[in-house]
Amino acid sequence: TSRRKMLEKLNVDEIQPSTRRYPGIIFTPERETGNTILNVSGLAKKSEDGTHLFKDVTFTVEKDEKVVFLSRNPQVTTALFEILSDNEQPDAGHYKWGVTITTAYLPMENSRFFESKQTLVEWLSMYSADTSESFLRGYLGKMLFSGEDIFKKVNVLSGGEKMRCMIARMMLRNANVMLLDNPTNHLDLETIQAFNNTLTGFNGNILMSSHDHEFINTVCNRIIEITPNGTIDKLMSYDDYVNDDGIAELRRQMYGDK
Repeated sequence: TSRRKMLEKLNVDEIQPSTRRYPGIIFTPERETGNTILNVSGLAKKSEDGTHLFKDVTFTVEKDEKVVFLSRNPQVTTALFEILSDNEQPDAGHYKWGVTITTAYLPMENSRFFESKQTLVEWLSMYSADTSESFLRGYLGKMLFSGEDIFKKVNVLSGGEKMRCMIARMMLRNANVMLLDNPTNHLDLETIQAFNNTLTGFNGNILMSSHDHEFINTVCNRIIEITPNGTIDKLMSYDDYVNDDGIAELRRQMYGDK
């Protein structure tokens, strides 16, 4: 009865509509992945000062796996993704993508992509087979760039705007494997939620690094942690991984914790 009285007093005209805007992040793979996704064998990389970031990293990614790569040193996962994206060469070892695989990469550091004075629509056209303004407007609109926004210069964009541009670039790839190095950096909660929902239902493979517990737990079904003394590789949820006492002890040993 009290709720009914409250509803009777409610003036709908006085309710302000939400100002929250959610981007339309949609990844549509052009083809389905085959059974062979990625084989990595004996991969090694040193930092500029000559210290090992990782060595003898070996793993195979199977169909439908969504893998999070963990390390206490963020340079480790970034170096791995730069190698798998053909931007850097490993110091040792090799890797091979399956013949059906098309990748889309979201790097953690993207400033090198935004050094020109191009407009947003000019910038995005570099990554699209269809360079018509109407087509590109559609992708920029999905990422909340509307009206005259598309004529902004890319070198003055904020961190969040740059990330949304990079996501639009990824959508144009129609890839079946996503490489994501800390994808939630600089993003607002609405974009993170839209990104999370898309990746959860993505019909392909995901290889990512992240510090967002909920993002990892809802997206990934396999954990590969790269430590100074080898890798820990578990096919399980992130919650199970961090709450397993046996794995916690193994991690302490691998990192040399006292």
